[in-house]
Amino acid sequence: MSYYPFKFFGAAVNFIAFCPHYPPNYLPFWVNLRRFGVNVLGLGDSPWDSLRPEVRNTLNEYYHVWNAQDYDQLVRAVGYFTHRYGKIDRLESHNEFWLESDARLRTDFNIRGLHSEQIPAIKRKSEMKKMFAKAGLQPIRGRVCHTLQEAHALADELGFPLIAKPDVGVGAFQTYRLQSRRDLEDFFARKPLVDYLLEEQIEGEIVTFDGLTNQNGKVVFCSSMRYGSVMDIVNNQTSFWYLITRQIEPDVEAAGRKIVSVYRLQERFFHFEFFRTPDGGLRPLEVNMRPPGGLTTDMFNFANDIDIFYEYANVVVNNRFDAQVTRPYACAYVGRRNAITYSRSVQEILSAFPLQTVYHGVIDGAFAAAIGDYGFIVRSPYEEEVVEIASFIIEPA
Repeated sequence: MSYYPFKFFGAAVNFIAFCPHYPPNYLPFWVNLRRFGVNVLGLGDSPWDSLRPEVRNTLNEYYHVWNAQDYDQLVRAVGYFTHRYGKIDRLESHNEFWLESDARLRTDFNIRGLHSEQIPAIKRKSEMKKMFAKAGLQPIRGRVCHTLQEAHALADELGFPLIAKPDVGVGAFQTYRLQSRRDLEDFFARKPLVDYLLEEQIEGEIVTFDGLTNQNGKVVFCSSMRYGSVMDIVNNQTSFWYLITRQIEPDVEAAGRKIVSVYRLQERFFHFEFFRTPDGGLRPLEVNMRPPGGLTTDMFNFANDIDIFYEYANVVVNNRFDAQVTRPYACAYVGRRNAITYSRSVQEILSAFPLQTVYHGVIDGAFAAAIGDYGFIVRSPYEEEVVEIASFIIEPA
């Protein structure tokens, strides 16, 4: 254990930023909390000297643990901060990996936010289906199958193909498409030792309802994205792009708000995925109670000309969201793979679309498998133009 002297304290809100160095583009969350006078107390397993200067300069104090997965060390850290500053008001990482640790610490120290008893309905896809049904939506048919016999029985009901995915998992990692009885048997012969959910395959495009609620559970910001099969992108390592639309489809927003209500989300970012089926139907896929991954939080700003990081701090401190959200731009993330040769260089893309390209750069390794090794963010008032730019960027040689 090691800790470092604080710079100053005395603010009304004590906020523990769990692993404040990661992901790097989340630094503005902590910067803006400091702008509001919050004590931002860092807790993580990266040594102090390894933190970027911008991170170190943002924190009132930092507590280094040698292993952030050792809960006893985390308890000692929060206990230290409590002794030093008084009651901890918030603890947050905005990170899926730490969702359970966040909740457990909040539960044990009576900190506002998601608590441990809420985690199963947030982490387990089988429990999400129950919540979707409670919200009056139509979940995708399927269930956890512990044995090959149970899986064969489900196949008798639903037919093939089936999608096999970890009941607790993020995105499309270790997700498989099973086309036949043989595939089913081969899968169970090598299945990882975790619970797997098997469900019918739904054809269609993925649409999302994303946003932020205030302390009373009111949606104060919302947005929507469209993209294709993340499973295919991850498994095949293809180029990838997705789009924040200027309009939120009414049924998507209605379904999303029902999910917010049934989960009773307060002061929380959320990211809900749905399948838009060829017949126009909408089927809920999964929930994530944190900001969408990759650079999407930055895209919220580019699509709306707002500062979502500032407004999050405003919600935490004042329970206010003051930005005017008019959605003036469609905004896309476009990811390229190092293993693919493209028709155009980065410089050619920037020369062709200097005003529309608002960001480009190398993607952090943890995100690269899902969204590519090099990414662009482009925007335009015209959705068709954004789609054309995305195609231009990922056109293979």
